[in-house]
Amino acid sequence: MPVEITWWGHATCTIEDSGVRVLTDPLFARRLAHLRRRRGAPPPSEARRADLALVSHLHADHLHVPSLAGLAPGTRLLVPRGAPRAVPALRRLRQLRITEMGVGDEIHVGPLVVRAVPARHDGRRLPVGPHRSPALGYVVEGAGRTYFAGDTGLFDEMAGAVGPVDVALLPVGGWGPYLGEEHLDAGRAARALAALAPRSAVPVHYGTYWPIGMDAVRPHEFHAPGEEFVRLAAEYAPQVAVHRLGHGEGVRLEVAR
Repeated sequence: MPVEITWWGHATCTIEDSGVRVLTDPLFARRLAHLRRRRGAPPPSEARRADLALVSHLHADHLHVPSLAGLAPGTRLLVPRGAPRAVPALRRLRQLRITEMGVGDEIHVGPLVVRAVPARHDGRRLPVGPHRSPALGYVVEGAGRTYFAGDTGLFDEMAGAVGPVDVALLPVGGWGPYLGEEHLDAGRAARALAALAPRSAVPVHYGTYWPIGMDAVRPHEFHAPGEEFVRLAAEYAPQVAVHRLGHGEGVRLEVAR
């Protein structure tokens, strides 16, 4: 049975596995504070359809309360432990079934098992707020095993913490001209790919949002990460099939279990 991945932009993807739709870090806004969506129309209404939504950490471009509020009543939502306390607006989303997750926690959603794995990233709600909630990645296991990294830097224990996977959704850029060590750029993402050794990979978290008024500041950091990741992945992990999707495009991946 195949796994289908659709990229809606930034870190927002739909994973379809065993008849279950999983939505990652839902973000449907044209503008978020100082960020403007520069490429790709906001996702259509069908993108909001999900049985389960995953939130990797509390940064507003990953935990976007207005986007979560647009999910259908009864949608299950996984958030890092402590998120409702750190982001009180989450507690007003009573139509959603919210479950707090920590590293190593697992839940069953129909035929899927979803496991929270560590990420190297500052997970607090910015610009203020104590560090009360971890940054997470997730492994979605059904017919295949799909790793959604959220936001993370490269760390030595990544492959062991994530475990064997068939598909990796890896961030390869960001929303501004400078990335710190707690993010994957194209080079670090290619090194992560070599360590994880999945069958397939999809680059995400690039080429969507950019600060207003900064279009001319290091514009290659907006446009180039996807292509650069494809090039470097062929060097570091030539056995992995990399699928660089456009906004709203999907890929159907055969997985052998």
